[in-house]
Amino acid sequence: MLSLTAGCAVFGWVVNGPAHNIATGSVVQSQSSIRMQTALSQDELKKMAGYKAVDDYVRSGMVIGLGTGSTAAFAVERVGELLKSGELTDIVAIPTSVRTKEQAEELGIPLTTLGTPESRFSKLDVAIDGADAVDPQLNLIKGGGGALFREKIVEECAEKFIVIVDDSKMCDGLGPTFALPVEIAPFCWEHTMRAISELPSLAGGKPQLRLGSSANNAVDGDDPAVTDNGLYIVDVFFTEPIADAPKAAAELKATCGVFEHGLFCGMTTSVIIAGSDGISEQKA
Repeated sequence: MLSLTAGCAVFGWVVNGPAHNIATGSVVQSQSSIRMQTALSQDELKKMAGYKAVDDYVRSGMVIGLGTGSTAAFAVERVGELLKSGELTDIVAIPTSVRTKEQAEELGIPLTTLGTPESRFSKLDVAIDGADAVDPQLNLIKGGGGALFREKIVEECAEKFIVIVDDSKMCDGLGPTFALPVEIAPFCWEHTMRAISELPSLAGGKPQLRLGSSANNAVDGDDPAVTDNGLYIVDVFFTEPIADAPKAAAELKATCGVFEHGLFCGMTTSVIIAGSDGISEQKA
């Protein structure tokens, strides 16, 4: 466990006094009045997790997968920083969305895709990504940002898959805390959505077509959300946990019209969790 004080020092301050900036020799403003429960914002927690994942698991010469979303963006940022400083060299990365590709290009991270010689023909050393929900078996719900297919095809090729979250994403069972995204074909989407609602393993789930932006599951438009793959997303809402996530994954995959689903079962190597008391790690 990384203490809160150590975590705060990453951002240039400590809870009960000034932090000394080693690089510049300056003293950063004292934060003595900050209370523990409000010391770090959710974005700062995400940044801690993202930076730790890169610092602990990425080494020069690696082929890496870059995830998508607000937490994964901090890991991408860290890779770019370390490449710029020369602490990392000879990195090649595979992005999991157009958004991540654009961020990586801006940071000067060399990119490729799966199946290329540069990717060692899809033999990735590590992939780092966030998650929308994590259960006690380290099964995940992903796809809140609409990149579930590209995330899954990249991350299943990685020797290690490191998940980075703040502690709000940890749950007792998948479903109630975050709706399950399912990427489907636009053709006959009403039929496919009904078929999803009738799957035994998803009993009690309420499918809803995602409208507006594909990058979140809020209704922020009138037209169907379209993914980077030109497909629609159905979000399945639950009031009770999915009883058997691997079975639900298999039933969804076997449903005609379903392109991919947001259940990532048995894929996780480690979860790095940032909370108000610091950073912890759970390994599979």
